[in-house]
Amino acid sequence: MMNKTWIESNTFHHSEFKDLERLTSAKQRKGLSISLCLPTLNEETTIAKEIVIMKSELMTRYPLIDEIVVIDSGSTDQTRRIARSYDVTVYKADDILPHLEKFKGKGENLWKALYVTRGDIIIYIDADIKNIHHRFAYGLLGPLLLSDHIRFTKAFYDRPISVGRNKWRPTGGGRVTELVTRPLFSMFMPDLTQFLQPLSGEYAGYRSIFEDIPFHIGYGVETGMLIDIHERWGLDVMAQVDLDRRVHKNQDTKALGRMAFVIIKTFMNRVEKLQRLDIKQDVFDEMIQYSLVREKLRPETHVLAQYERPPMIQVPEYLEKFPSVGAGPSGIQTGDRDKK
Repeated sequence: MMNKTWIESNTFHHSEFKDLERLTSAKQRKGLSISLCLPTLNEETTIAKEIVIMKSELMTRYPLIDEIVVIDSGSTDQTRRIARSYDVTVYKADDILPHLEKFKGKGENLWKALYVTRGDIIIYIDADIKNIHHRFAYGLLGPLLLSDHIRFTKAFYDRPISVGRNKWRPTGGGRVTELVTRPLFSMFMPDLTQFLQPLSGEYAGYRSIFEDIPFHIGYGVETGMLIDIHERWGLDVMAQVDLDRRVHKNQDTKALGRMAFVIIKTFMNRVEKLQRLDIKQDVFDEMIQYSLVREKLRPETHVLAQYERPPMIQVPEYLEKFPSVGAGPSGIQTGDRDKK
């Protein structure tokens, strides 16, 4: 039965948290540290502005964020050099826990960020935002710092879609959400339909949440994360924040199709594990699309295998580095798992 009050009680607007002195005081009173992770792949046109704004507003003017860490998937442009020039810590994902099998994907970067950051709270913000503003960080932090029970926050916003050079339609982003994720949630997990943009790339939470769930290495990371947090701790520890507007580069329909393929596979994996669906045959890893080349249809096959990293608390090196995992100030300890 859908919780009919959650969308009212746990939905916020970033303007509710614009008093940065109040947020800083709450952070200091609770004895928390905060890390900002920027996952990157060829973001040389936007990474500098993101770093400058976050450092100047949330580190220099207000000591809200304690570190900014860039985790790069192997950019072939100047992303890493530019980021380092602004005095933030930059890693190549492959260099973190290098003895593990190597994967490429945003989820891989987010997972490995847990190992190299030190914050009690971690904010994940995509590095391709053209209208970046520090509200993207403080908006997500507000409920975590001012509430005694919220442990995970997710962004939603209007997403203008590019229709040409410097031309935008006011709406039209979030196509995979409305065509894929929301129908699946409606059929199997109606509580989660209350997240207005379940695939948004900006979210924050306590380390003790993130370290105790698996991370899909690619496009399925947001879907898996929402399902896992909801199943383990329930809606009450989750919230969403309206960040107004997000402008970023848009992908074509074929790219969105490949994204949808991975999200559907991630969803099916979860519902099967939860014993809500019994799949009677193997699910294939190949996404087949077609292009018209010289008036002939040519198949394009993309292998999109399903890989997930285990909860970070299962990694021996992490336990050695963070020996007190599960006993931090988040209020959700490892012994509280599976309680809602």
